[in-house]
Order: sequence, then C-alpha cells, then structure tokens
Amino acid sequence: MRVIVNDRADLAWLAEAQGVHLGQEDLPVEQARKILGIDKIIGLSSHNLHQALVAESSTSNYVAIGPVFPTVTKENPDPLVPRKELEEIRKRVTKPLVAIGGITTENAGTLFELGIDSVAVIRDLFASGDFAGKVKAFARIADVSRR
Repeated sequence: MRVIVNDRADLAWLAEAQGVHLGQEDLPVEQARKILGIDKIIGLSSHNLHQALVAESSTSNYVAIGPVFPTVTKENPDPLVPRKELEEIRKRVTKPLVAIGGITTENAGTLFELGIDSVAVIRDLFASGDFAGKVKAFARIADVSRR
C-alpha cells in the first residue's frame, strides 16, 4: 500500500509516507524533493496547459489536472479544464496524468479514452455505499476504455 500525503511534504517525511501531492499554493516541487529525497513520489496539481508544462519540467512524478468536470467537493474550485485543453495537455505532457474533479463511473471512460492515466475520485466512491465495488468498477472502465 502507498500513502501519499496531501499538501504537506513535512508531514509526509515525518510519517515516512511514500510521497506527497502538492497544490499550486503549496511548497514548490523542488523544495519538497529536498525534504523527501529522490525515491519518494511527488505529484503536482495543475489547472491549465501552462501549469501542466511547468509540472512536466519539474521533478514531480505525475501531473494532476482538473477540475475536469463540475465538482462539489471543493468550496471554490478552479475553472473547468476544457476537453480541447486536456487533449493538448495529453499530447505535450509525458508524465502520468491524473484527472481530478467530478469524476464518476459515468464519465471516467471518456478520460481514459483521451489517454489520461488515472483518476482521483472522492464523492462517487463514498456516495456509492459499496467502496470496493465502485473501485472495481473504475478499474474495469479503465481497462475497457484503453483497448
């Protein structure tokens, strides 16, 4: 099992977690890398092509992009990333891309078909009442959509 701490490289280091996920307002990737070392996972959130390209040129291990669909999980979410921009990001970013924001089993397939590597999901998992079943459903959608 991997534990990735949200926002706090210092807590990830103290907890001996496998990595940290950083937002645009958090510690810069290169400073987090100094704290955690080269063997830990660092992900960086991005909300547009420019930010995704900055993440691509950093030592982050993956690039999160979103929100890709309307979300109620965040109080003040960033503007939606349009599909055309997602397509351009996928063309220009070679690191694994993780889509985030409003993702459900009903809309995840379109993201995997686009070439997104993974999805970050909160509400659709917890609202289902069957966490394990929902995770398996996402895995099936990823497998089918990538064929």
